Amino acid sequence: MSAESTDDPEPAAQPADGLAERDRAVLALERRSWPGPGAKERAIRERLGISPTRYYQLLNALLDDPLALAHDPVTVNRLRRRRDAKRARR
Repeated sequence: MSAESTDDPEPAAQPADGLAERDRAVLALERRSWPGPGAKERAIRERLGISPTRYYQLLNALLDDPLALAHDPVTVNRLRRRRDAKRARR
């Protein structure tokens, strides 16, 4: 028998870091800068097919997800700082 095992192949749809494709797309959109009001919301609807409200719900959950932090630490930490500062002003 060979050293390779075909009994437990890694699923092709599962990224190596374990983060879902939609979550990766949310972080990618958040990494960008936007030229003006409405452009980001339009991109959310066109690229992800979800409402901006749902997008921000997903994004907020990602900020507490260790897989998201491992995937994109710069973006996640930047957004965590913004969220924490906003909470502190309340």
